[in-house]
Amino acid sequence: MTGSGASKTGTGRCAMCGAPADARHRPFCSARCKDLDLGRWLNGSYAVPVVELDERDVDQLADLVHGVFDAESDADPGEDT
Repeated sequence: MTGSGASKTGTGRCAMCGAPADARHRPFCSARCKDLDLGRWLNGSYAVPVVELDERDVDQLADLVHGVFDAESDADPGEDT
């Protein structure tokens, strides 16, 4: 039995329509499917979910980030100024 997934020769399935993928347009079967996918990204059909933070969460995140950077600067003082 062979491994699953698309090979470098483009034998996988098109990410848009499921037809066999073409190596020239990988992971799509044609320029049309590639353009349709791009259009979905550009018009906002695909989106990364966002979590809204309240002010307390932002303050806790800032404290965490500053703590990490402070710890790094303590470990490696860097250049003298």
